[in-house]
Amino acid sequence: MTLTMARHEVDLENIDQIRQRLNFVLKGKEQVVEQVLVCLLAQGHLLLEDRPGLGKTTLAKALAAALGGRFSRVQCTPDLLPSDITGFNIFNQKTREFEFRRGPVFADILLADEINRATPRTQSALLEAMAERQVTVDAERFPLADTFFVIATQNPHEQHGTYPLPEAQLDRFAMKLEVGYPFPDDERAMLAAAIGEPAEGREMAPPAIQPEQLAAIQASVAAVDVAMTVQEYLVQLARASRSHRDIALGVSPRGLLIWQRTAQARAWLGGRRFVTPDDVQQVAPPVIAVRLGLDSGDAGGVINHLLESVEVP
Repeated sequence: MTLTMARHEVDLENIDQIRQRLNFVLKGKEQVVEQVLVCLLAQGHLLLEDRPGLGKTTLAKALAAALGGRFSRVQCTPDLLPSDITGFNIFNQKTREFEFRRGPVFADILLADEINRATPRTQSALLEAMAERQVTVDAERFPLADTFFVIATQNPHEQHGTYPLPEAQLDRFAMKLEVGYPFPDDERAMLAAAIGEPAEGREMAPPAIQPEQLAAIQASVAAVDVAMTVQEYLVQLARASRSHRDIALGVSPRGLLIWQRTAQARAWLGGRRFVTPDDVQQVAPPVIAVRLGLDSGDAGGVINHLLESVEVP
């Protein structure tokens, strides 16, 4: 066994620890958890959309606890200001100089809870951070962590007091996932696990992985080979999305890059050093759904039709 293969196996074991923790807090949602891991390893950002009370915030907090590093949470409300996220300059009376007070965006993991309750002006404060991993305040740039990862939750648009995310911001997310209601057996298991000491009173397990380890794994994912035929397949799918009768906005070049990276992450999680067309198809629903501007009920059929319209190499 080569050193690279041995390193890959160790990394897979570390990721499996994260998988087990997420499956523990989100019972019966193994497919959702798998896509969350794909998004993380692809260096993307994640949008969780569903009705309140289905475990979106619980999932985000469990992932943050498993990853270690710095964690920040912003509860988005209509009165939230952009500076509440990025930070601001304040005048120090002692030094007679302005000092920069960093906002919660300066973290390894940022949970933007109910992001669509914030106004468009505040939502836009995250655009630069998500796309370039930096923020600009008063013409000065401040870098963010290499592993900076945004997990945003949002309620469906028909919920009272929400502001739809603009297309430019949706395109910064790698994936949009819906948690959905658990099965009856999983709900019964959830009730049984709630008996006894409250969850907030239990001792927290140490992180399964540190930011520097995650950065190394993400670099390995980025190096997974993508054959020219698979890249051509991706290009044809993106072009087909732009001319699809039911799609207002097709997959952008940025979205295409994200699609390739998430396919690389899925291949890496499968223990492979190359991407297959099946990897491309498996990550397609959450990658495409976040940037097509469709209602959740229509997205599945449109995405399936899109995949069927392009010949598989």
